[in-house]
Amino acid sequence: MHLAAIIAEIADQADEFLKGVTDRAQARAGIAEQINLDFFELNPADRKTVIEGVMATLEAEEFFGIEFVGDPFSDDGSEEHS
Repeated sequence: MHLAAIIAEIADQADEFLKGVTDRAQARAGIAEQINLDFFELNPADRKTVIEGVMATLEAEEFFGIEFVGDPFSDDGSEEHS
């Protein structure tokens, strides 16, 4: 099985095994645990790749909610404008 398929499978299951988790460190631990259960044969480098891939997928899906209100790239208003 290719890593992309593993990433997709774990990300699809995240709603179940990460239910109620909003902390990214807890999510990483949960993903690592899921890998240990279902894909124990992965080497450490592949495990890291899968964890990062699943986290990126969850971030893109706004799994952890929205942290910023408004445009995070606009200035914060702390500078004086003339």
